[in-house]
Amino acid sequence: MAVWTLVLQPEPEGPSLISCVARCSKSVLLRHQNLLFAPSWRTIAFRARLWNIGAEGQLYLGAMAAVAVGTGLFDVPGIFLLPLIIICGAAAGAAGMAVPTYLRTRFGADEVVTTLLLNFIILIFLRMMLEGPMQDPMGLGWPQSSPILDQGMLPPLIDRMRIHSGLVLAVVAAIIAQFMLVRSVWGFRLRAVGENAAAARHAGIGVKRLLYSVAIVSGALAGLAGVSEVAGLKGYLTADLSPGFGYTGIVVAMLAGLSPAGVVVSALFIASVFVGADSMSRAMGVSSYLADLVVSMSLLCVLVGGFFARYRIVRTRAARGGA
Repeated sequence: MAVWTLVLQPEPEGPSLISCVARCSKSVLLRHQNLLFAPSWRTIAFRARLWNIGAEGQLYLGAMAAVAVGTGLFDVPGIFLLPLIIICGAAAGAAGMAVPTYLRTRFGADEVVTTLLLNFIILIFLRMMLEGPMQDPMGLGWPQSSPILDQGMLPPLIDRMRIHSGLVLAVVAAIIAQFMLVRSVWGFRLRAVGENAAAARHAGIGVKRLLYSVAIVSGALAGLAGVSEVAGLKGYLTADLSPGFGYTGIVVAMLAGLSPAGVVVSALFIASVFVGADSMSRAMGVSSYLADLVVSMSLLCVLVGGFFARYRIVRTRAARGGA
């Protein structure tokens, strides 16, 4: 009740309600664009029973590739620099997912374990690079990369705002993913492999080839999330670039019911929860971990609801003795 009183009570000399709503909307959209890239095609991977838990590491691979190219590694005209950054970031993320997929198809290694452990390997490699070859010589010894050139930055959607064109790319990626899943032959084969890989293989579907295509696209979108962070917001790379966007993307995908179109809505919901928790923490002294509690309870309710929607509990009477 105290929180709602604070929300509804006007401040005599404070900002107007419209300005507060506008400021909160910008914060929500900013967090929304951060959460939207990786889960869109992660839903595709999960539909194929390819459990990509390594989006966090793939995000950092894409960010490292973006910084390496964007700081002048290749001598290219300015108009081609941003497309080259996007392509290299996507390729780096795809490579980060292609390795665990090869280990699964060749040796039967569990991709949950390999992708999760690869996250830590990539983070260690990132710190080594930020304290070595990629360290900014003008950074006074701080472990951060050199800034990306202005020609390689994603253009903002609105002047003097941090919301950039990466939001549009993420929404377009979600729409394409939804179309590919529902309306394409590739999506039909993917759903068949996810339901029963053995039956799909018996029907003539190349399971390994399909898994590789899913892995490449899923990793590429995670790499683009890293490109969006460094080329759209910060302009340089640090080891704390992501506060866990890759892991939060799992929750976003599950709340969306593994629907790429639903990811847009679920990411907006989770962004609103985190932004609201931060505001409550500053205004009321409430712990910001309340957002984690709300998100986890929401995910638990979705999973339990899905369980009861798929399985029906039947009450049977015990057989009478001698009957």
